[in-house]
Amino acid sequence: MPLPLSNLPMPSIVVAFCSVLVMYFGGAGFWMSAAVLPVWLATLWLARPEPTVETRDDDDGSVSRQAMIDLIEPFGLPVLMLDGQRISNANAAAREELGAHIVGQDARVALRHPEAVRLLQQPQGRALVRGLTGARSIWQVSRVPIDERFSLIEMVNRTAEADISRAHTDFVANASHELRTPLASIIGYIETLADPDAKVDKATTAKFHATVLREARRLQSLVEDLMSLSRIEAEKHELPRDRIDIGQMVGSIASEITMTAGEERLAATTGDAIVLGDRQQLDQLVRNLIDNAMKYGDPAQPVQVSITAANGEAELVVTDRGEGIHPDHLPYLTRRFYRTDPGRSRAVGGTGLGLAIVKHIVERHRGKLDIASTQGIGTTVTVRIPLAPVDHVSED
Repeated sequence: MPLPLSNLPMPSIVVAFCSVLVMYFGGAGFWMSAAVLPVWLATLWLARPEPTVETRDDDDGSVSRQAMIDLIEPFGLPVLMLDGQRISNANAAAREELGAHIVGQDARVALRHPEAVRLLQQPQGRALVRGLTGARSIWQVSRVPIDERFSLIEMVNRTAEADISRAHTDFVANASHELRTPLASIIGYIETLADPDAKVDKATTAKFHATVLREARRLQSLVEDLMSLSRIEAEKHELPRDRIDIGQMVGSIASEITMTAGEERLAATTGDAIVLGDRQQLDQLVRNLIDNAMKYGDPAQPVQVSITAANGEAELVVTDRGEGIHPDHLPYLTRRFYRTDPGRSRAVGGTGLGLAIVKHIVERHRGKLDIASTQGIGTTVTVRIPLAPVDHVSED
């Protein structure tokens, strides 16, 4: 590409020609002078400054805006670019959360929230906006100025953090209540028995002792379930690697239960199903499901338990013929301390943590949990866990 005349070093070229003429007339000779000239011009060519390419910046700042758009597009956080108060661009994360239609809208109309509007009235700042993308959503919205005209809106989703904090608060409150109830009962009966003026007869004393023992065992079960749940949650990111025949495990547990509860209370159908799992946790899962079914099912109807292997999964199904569960309760059954009938649950010795423990065990084993119930017919709990890959043993 030829160099524009405006970029040629004209003063240096003139000096070069004058110097050659001086050499020629000074007696250097024509050929000597002619040889020096191209060398000198070549030196000037190599030493020339690089041509500057002017970057056109349109009146509306399109060049800088496009560079900023390219910069924010891959961000994982939703980011909006404002031209004044109008959204000139939104990256992929922002379009996913707020919709592609927001590009070109006034930001105050697009966000439609008093806290966000107050933030947009300031050149920069930060606000916590609740309900921006959903009824329970919480977003931290920040405005950062680029220049007098453009600014960025960054959005950080704080919903999960708030949910965790709320769940933690609820858990502590519920656990405290569950622990306080049996403790208050135990303390009350012990104080009565220890009072010399109470004059409690032997029959009442025996009754009080039985109640204290029952409440103490309930307290022990609650503490054990809390510790178990804590251990399972601590290990939830560690994938179990032991090869376990869950069909054989279900058969052994069923035989053990029928020896104490009677064969008429439990009917088990088992088959081979090898999974990668934690033996202690899978044992707890099976016992919790069978225990729940026997507590809340019809005592005159056996609990049905089956384990099969199909479609790459081990499927455990536990069915009772009890009163069933109202559909409104089904989504919440795996919450900690959730009970459909608190009085009945405590009467049969339930801690309210059984299904929460089952859910976390299933999640750790990368499985699926499904609870279906029809009032007046009964409840069926289905657990599906991926089968272990087949070991290929090479033959010599």
